This record gives sequence, C-alpha cells and structure tokens, in this order.
Amino acid sequence: MKIRLKDIALKTGFSINTVSRALQNKDDIAKETRVTILNVAQEMGYIPNGLASGLRSGLTRTIAVILSDVANPFFAIMTRFIEISARKNNYAVFVLNSGENQELEEQAISIAMNKGVDGIILFPVQESNRSLILLNQAKIPYVLIGRHFEEERTDYLITDDVNGGFLATEHLLSKGSKQILLLNGPSHLSCAREREEGYRRALAAYGVDYKPELVIRHEITHGNTYSLMKQIILNRCDFTGIFAFSDVVAWEAIYALQEAGIQVPEQMKVVGYDNIQSQLYYPFPLTTIHISKENIAHRAVEIILKKIKGEAEHEYYEEMFETTLIVRASC
Repeated sequence: MKIRLKDIALKTGFSINTVSRALQNKDDIAKETRVTILNVAQEMGYIPNGLASGLRSGLTRTIAVILSDVANPFFAIMTRFIEISARKNNYAVFVLNSGENQELEEQAISIAMNKGVDGIILFPVQESNRSLILLNQAKIPYVLIGRHFEEERTDYLITDDVNGGFLATEHLLSKGSKQILLLNGPSHLSCAREREEGYRRALAAYGVDYKPELVIRHEITHGNTYSLMKQIILNRCDFTGIFAFSDVVAWEAIYALQEAGIQVPEQMKVVGYDNIQSQLYYPFPLTTIHISKENIAHRAVEIILKKIKGEAEHEYYEEMFETTLIVRASC
C-alpha cells in the first residue's frame, strides 16, 4: 500500500504540513522534528511523489547530463562528480550520450526537454551551433563543459588547453623527442584547436620546425586511434614522441605500438590528456595533462542551479581551469 503524508502524520503526531516541510528539508522545521519524521518515513517505506512536487513548484529537480562519448572513462568520472554534487542539492541526474554525433546530440537535447528536466549540462559535439539554437529557443538553463563556441556567448567551463598543449609538448621535447606526432581531435573542436596551438608554441620556443605532416586530426571515439595508429606505423615511424588528444587516444596508440614491437618509453614517449588515472588505476602509468574534474563538475552544478533558480550573478559564466603536467612511466 502506498504510504501517504497523512499516514506519517498519524504515526508521528505531527501535522501533515509539518511532515511535508520536514521531508522537503525546510529550514523552519526543527532538526529533531525533521530527523524523527525522516526516520519514520523511511521505516514506513515512504516514496516521495516527484511528479506532484514538480507540478507544485514548476521544477522536476532533475538535470540532464549529455556526454559526447560514454565509452571514454573521462566522461564517467565527470558524471560521477556531477551526480554527487547534484545529489547534495536534492537533484537527480539523467544521463544521455551523443557519441560525438551532432544529430544524436540534438535528439538527446529534445529527449531531455521532453522529460521536463530543469537544466542541461552539455559536453558539446561542436559540429555546428544547431544545439545552441535549440537550447536558446527553449529558454532552458544550460552549461557547456570542456568546449566553447568562439562566435557564441554561452555559459561554459573549459580548461587552459593552450597551456596543456604547451606543457605536454615541452615535456616530450625536454626528453629528447624533436619529432613529435600530434594525435589530435577534429579541428571543429575548440579544445583540439587550442591544444594544437600550445603544441606549436612549444615547438617554436624550442626552435623546432612545425611539420604539418606530424599533425593528425581524427575521430576520437573508441577504437579509431588504434586502427589509425596501425596504419601510421606501417607507412612511417620517423617520430619518437606522441602527444595524444586524450588518455584514451594515448592508450590506444600505445596498444598499437606494443603490438608492432615498439617499446614505450624506450623507443617512443607518449603524453596523454585528462589524467584519468587520478581516479582509475590502470596497469600502464601514463604521463598526462591533469585537469580538475571534481572542481569543474561541482562548479557546473553550482552554476546550473543558480540559472534554474534565477539567482545567477552574471549574464554568462565563462570560466577557465588550470592545467598541469603529471609525469609517469610513458616518458
């Protein structure tokens, strides 16, 4: 039998209004009263009616998180931190995946809006600005993570990718690698363009010529780098260092290198990006660029809730987080 507020009120001796406000964690209810009511509600198996609450408040207390590649552990880590932060604010997270596909991203946005979410945290595909048009027309609060549109003003949280690209390339140069292969993402990604800019700056700072043939821009979803790297090894292998767009790209490259009998780091030095091993412990320690995933996730939830509640201090939040180099065994 479904437990109602009236049932909890009868058992605790408090009014229905007091029970309701205690279950909503309202500040005007004494702590002891709230604890008593929450304990009794739990014992009785009370399940809040989220739909009814949403109809009263106009909010569903849900946030959609739209990932660009659910197969990449980086996004799983980010989602975990977002969910933890959202839960602390009594919000639930609804996860969708675009697979780095523009059409699927737009579908995901439509699904999220049809579910009545209060806001959207988006890791954008960036093949076009159609998703932004859709979001702006719907007037739904949203925050972008990891990538930003230079020609459009939005709320976004990014990392200092130019500095990250510089640090990664500089480290390889300092280890004696003058011919550095950049396994980059597609040029429509703002973070890929900025990491390449950092790569170029580091080469220039060390007096090394930029060679366009050493810059490979490719699809970064699962499996693409492995097959690409096998072809690169067959056709040429006159480089001694690799700067990879992400840790997943780096690991796939290392897998192909080892299959070909090329040892890392003895014959090939590799630097990744994202520092997935700050949270997941894989057997091959990878030198990488660290970004504060937890801080970015917390800030994204903080901003989206401000936008949902109409409490934003700024018209747009455009924030950049620092990047640092983590040295491990791949160099």
